[in-house]
Amino acid sequence: MEKKAFKKRFSKTVRPKRKCRFCKTRIAIDYKNVRVLQNFVGDSARILPSVITGTCARHQRELTTAIKRARQIALLPYTV
Repeated sequence: MEKKAFKKRFSKTVRPKRKCRFCKTRIAIDYKNVRVLQNFVGDSARILPSVITGTCARHQRELTTAIKRARQIALLPYTV
């Protein structure tokens, strides 16, 4: 009986997976494009995880390298 109650209670909260923003629009991830990179950096200048941003694993890896490169050139801050 526990399993049936569990399925009923949580079956409506299942959300469809969102598509990666970069897969949809074919935007190139570039370390010089600071406006795009700022959307994926939190208030404390930390890189947001893909669970929150909705990016796929491939683009999340590209984002992290682009953000790290932008930090080295002082386009993005290390800390706030």
